[in-house]
Amino acid sequence: MTNASSPIQALQQQRLLLQLEYNTEKEAFRQQTEQTGMARNVKRGDAWWPVKTGKSYYNSLNQLAIEIHRTADQDIEHNFEFGRPVIFFTISTGDTKHSQIAYYRITGTVSYVDGDRMVITVPDGAPLIDLQSAENLGVQLSFDETSYRLMMEALDRAIKGKGRLGYLRDLFYSRQKPETFVFPPMHFPYLNATQEEAVNQVLRAKDVAIVHGPPGTGKTTTLVEAIREALMRENQVLVCAQSNMAVDWISEKLVDRGINVLRIGNPTRVNDKMLSFTYERRFEAHPDYPQLWALRKAIRDLRAHRKRSDEKYHQKLESLKSRATELEIRINNELFGEARVIASTLVGSANRLLDGQKFGTLFIDEAAQALEAACWIPMRRVSRVILAGDHCQLPPTVKSIAALKAGLGKTLMERIVEMHPEAVTLLKIQYRMNDEIMRFSSHYFYDGQVESAPDVKFRSILDMDIPMTWIDTSEFELPPDSQISFKEEFVGESFGRINKAEAELTLLALQNYFNKIGKQRLLDERIDVGIISPYRAQVQLLRRMLMKWEFFKPFRRQISINTVDGFQGQERDIIVISMVRSNDEGQIGFLRDLHRMNVAITRARMKLIILGDRETMTRHPFYRQLWQYIENLRG
Repeated sequence: MTNASSPIQALQQQRLLLQLEYNTEKEAFRQQTEQTGMARNVKRGDAWWPVKTGKSYYNSLNQLAIEIHRTADQDIEHNFEFGRPVIFFTISTGDTKHSQIAYYRITGTVSYVDGDRMVITVPDGAPLIDLQSAENLGVQLSFDETSYRLMMEALDRAIKGKGRLGYLRDLFYSRQKPETFVFPPMHFPYLNATQEEAVNQVLRAKDVAIVHGPPGTGKTTTLVEAIREALMRENQVLVCAQSNMAVDWISEKLVDRGINVLRIGNPTRVNDKMLSFTYERRFEAHPDYPQLWALRKAIRDLRAHRKRSDEKYHQKLESLKSRATELEIRINNELFGEARVIASTLVGSANRLLDGQKFGTLFIDEAAQALEAACWIPMRRVSRVILAGDHCQLPPTVKSIAALKAGLGKTLMERIVEMHPEAVTLLKIQYRMNDEIMRFSSHYFYDGQVESAPDVKFRSILDMDIPMTWIDTSEFELPPDSQISFKEEFVGESFGRINKAEAELTLLALQNYFNKIGKQRLLDERIDVGIISPYRAQVQLLRRMLMKWEFFKPFRRQISINTVDGFQGQERDIIVISMVRSNDEGQIGFLRDLHRMNVAITRARMKLIILGDRETMTRHPFYRQLWQYIENLRG
C-alpha cells in the first residue's frame, strides 16, 4: 500500500460515487412518477391501482398497519416486498392517462405481501380514515432514501474506523496477508473435495474468506455447512444477503438442518414455514406477549382519553411505559438468546433490534450482487467476514453510467478476490447441467476449472439430443406482405425493446420440442421450462402470447417467463432464450454485459435453445465464440 490514507481515499471516492448514484436514481424516480403516467407504473409492477383498504391495527411490533387489496391487473408481477417505502395517491378521473394524481403526505413501509394482499405500516397518527374513505386509491413504490442513508453512514464509519473495523478496511485495500489459524483439515463425508476445502478455509480464517461458487456447484450447501461448523465454535453468527429472496433461501436451508434462525424482516414467500422463523411471529408467540399487548393498549387508551384534570396522567403513563419496555427487553433477550443465526438483508442489519449486538462472524451470501457500501453496514458488528457468491454472474444494479464507469459497480468481493487470491476457494464440481452446456461457461469464465459431476454429465431429455441449439432468425424468410419482421422495435414510453417475429418463433421452437418429447411424458415427469429474455418488454409480450397459445394450455404451470435477473439462482430442465437484438449496425446494447449471459445460459439442466440474429450478435467476440461452440456440437 503506498500510503496510510489510500483505503480512506478509496472509500471517500466511493462515497462521492454513491452520492452520484443517489442523485441519478432520485431524478429518474421523479421523472418516472411525473411523466410516465400511472398506467405505465402499474404495468411495470411499481404501483397498484385501484386498491381497496382492509382493516387497520397495531401489529406485534407496535406499528400501525393497514391492509391493502389489489383489485385489478392481478396477473402483473409486482416489485413490492418487505421494507420498501411506499406512498398513497388518488386519481381524480376515471382513467390513468388523462387524470390528476394527488399524493398523500404519508410514507408507509411494506410489511409483507401475499398475492394480492399487502400490509403496510404507517407512522402513528397517520390519517387512516382519509385513506379508508378515499375513492380511486392507489399505492406506489417510493424512492428509497433509507438504504442510501444507511450506506453513506456505513462508509463514514469505515472511513473513521478504529479497532477491528479499521483493521478490516486497511486489509481489504492492501496486499497485507489475512491472518489464519493453523489446524489439520477436517473431513466432511457428504461434501466434494473443493467444498470441503472451502469449509476448512472458512474455519481457518481469522479475517476473511471467500467461497466462489460458479453455477450449480453447491455454494449454498457449502455455506450452510460452513455456518454449522462455525456454530460449533461460536454461540451466534450473523448471516446477510443483498436481497430478501437470498436471505429467505439460506434461512430455509439452515432451518431444514435444525438450526434456530431468527429472521429480521418478513420473507418474500409468505407461508407458515417461512414465517415461523421471523422475529415478528416469534415475538407474538412469546408467552409474555399478551401481557405486553395489554400494556400497550392501556398506553394508547390513556393517551386517547386524557383528561385535563388528571394530575397523575404522566405518572400513570411513565409507569405503564416502563413496564412495557421491561417486558419488551425481556422477550427480546430470550428470542436473541435462543437464536443461533440472526438473518437479515445487508440494509436490514441496521435494524434497531441489533443495536449493541456483536458477532464473531458475518456471512454474506450473493456477495457479488451487493454494492460495497451495503457490505459495510453489518461489518461494524463483527470481527471476521465470509463472502460467498460469484462475480462472474449478475453484478449489482447501478443506474448512473458515470458512477458505473468510475467504479461504483466494483464489489467488495471482487476487490478481495484481486487483493487476496489466497483467501478464495473456487468450487469446481457442478451438479446441474449437461456437460456440454456447462463447458462453454467453464472455459469462458472460469479458466476451464469447473467440471461436471458424473451423474449429470450426460443428462438429457431425448436420446441423441444436442443439448445446445441456436436458431438463427436471420435465416428465416417472411412473406413480403407480412405485418411483422425479425427486426427489433421500440415500444411504450420507456422504449422497451421487442422482436415480435422472434417471440412467435420462440414459442414455436418450444412447441416443436414439446412435440418430440410427447404430451404425456411432459406432464408425468413435470418437465419444467424457463423462457428468458434480457428485455422486460419482450418478457411481457411472450407472457401475453403464451396465455393465448392453445397448445401450451396443459403445460402453463410448468413454464415460467422472466428476465435474466428474475431467474437468478434458479434452474429448469429446458431453457429458451430470446435475444431480441436484430439491426444492421450490429448494436447489442446491454447484451454486452457478459455476466448476465453467463447466468442465462447456465440455468438449463438438459436443453438450451437460443434464438437470435446471428449477423447482429456475432459481431461481438463472446457471441461469435458461443455460436462457433454450438456449431461444433452439431458436428
